[in-house]
Amino acid sequence: MKTIAVIGQKGGSGKTTISLGLAVQAVKAGRRVAVVDLDPQATAANWGDRRDDKESPAVVSCQASRLSQVLETANVQGVQIVIIDTPGKSSDAAHQAAKKSDLVLLPIQPHLFDIETLASVSDLLDIAGKPPSVVVINRAPIQGSRHDVARNELVRLGYKLVPMVIFQRAAHGDASNLGQTASEYEPKGKAAQEMESLYSYLINKL
Repeated sequence: MKTIAVIGQKGGSGKTTISLGLAVQAVKAGRRVAVVDLDPQATAANWGDRRDDKESPAVVSCQASRLSQVLETANVQGVQIVIIDTPGKSSDAAHQAAKKSDLVLLPIQPHLFDIETLASVSDLLDIAGKPPSVVVINRAPIQGSRHDVARNELVRLGYKLVPMVIFQRAAHGDASNLGQTASEYEPKGKAAQEMESLYSYLINKL
């Protein structure tokens, strides 16, 4: 069983959208998948309740203190990929998720405020045992070059980045209202293509 934690210390970076998008991509690839929702707002779990297929991916809402037990159960049940969706501004949840993960994904918006949070996240990852991590620029404006400016700054600061950018596209929000992801709602759309590329990149890292 392989585990990816999606972590960030700032709200609004799109952690849940990415978590669910990756989970559905893994299902499409034929994997048994579980999403563990550590956010008290239970956004991912609520999304799971809206789905027609409530079993794939399985979505489990739990507290950070229960993460080890949930992962053990998932492993016994033959789950192959676990995506852990963490809340913003919760060091304990992020720390527990990072400790249990094979790879940590750090979504940020292409803004200085988001980039500045990565320093505290890096400290958290050090405490968690330095699991492999990579940054993805998410919710980038479709027009303009803000994502390129952010990428250059992140490279200058020494962060590892995925080679693709996830842009702000309406399909993500429209899909979530129906308990879907962009790859289900608009399979041939750009949002779906971007998420598929991100999944393919990350799965090769595991």
